[in-house]
Amino acid sequence: MDLRESNQYFSDRGVYNHLNSSKYRFYFALKNISDFTLALIGLIVTLPILLLFSLAIILETKGPAFFLQERVGKNGKLFYIIKLRSMYTNAEKNGAQWATKNDPRVTKVGFFIRKTRIDELPQLINILKGDMSLIGPRPERQIFTEQFNKEILGFKSRLAVKPGITGWAQVNGGYDITPKEKLILDLHYIKNLSFIIDIKIIFKTIKVVFSGDGAR
Repeated sequence: MDLRESNQYFSDRGVYNHLNSSKYRFYFALKNISDFTLALIGLIVTLPILLLFSLAIILETKGPAFFLQERVGKNGKLFYIIKLRSMYTNAEKNGAQWATKNDPRVTKVGFFIRKTRIDELPQLINILKGDMSLIGPRPERQIFTEQFNKEILGFKSRLAVKPGITGWAQVNGGYDITPKEKLILDLHYIKNLSFIIDIKIIFKTIKVVFSGDGAR
């Protein structure tokens, strides 16, 4: 499905009408329960890892172990995403910047936790708060969301569902794909929502974590 087909589909039927159909009611209800349960279990299980790398971050560079940044969630709601800090504290002294491959702002510990996606683990708290899901489009910053929406027709269509720690776009290109490619993949996921595609994403995520594909 290319971008033209995606936009045609959602402009004809409406992304919200698509998601409000009766066949998705059970899916979203069960997904919300699963998100909360799995996030709580995941947070308990990974707590030692979070503590270990929090200490490593503090010992390597000055600044807090955790990093909060405003992102755009479902229906445009703003929230603060929680991550382990992977960059130097003055990483954006010149303003908001898009992450690049081999970004010099990334610390040594940061490089490892970004490659293995360990820096994403604190977002389990965002799931418990109801701002995120385990699986969904990656939440962008407001400045980039507005910019991409002006440049790419229908970019805000991805805000029709909760953003996720992992998702179809994240496991099929990660950080290396363009915003346009990301939108195509996100719309493919939204159009084909099911537990089957969610399970595929989980298995692909496990592969990405161990291979480090798409990391910056």
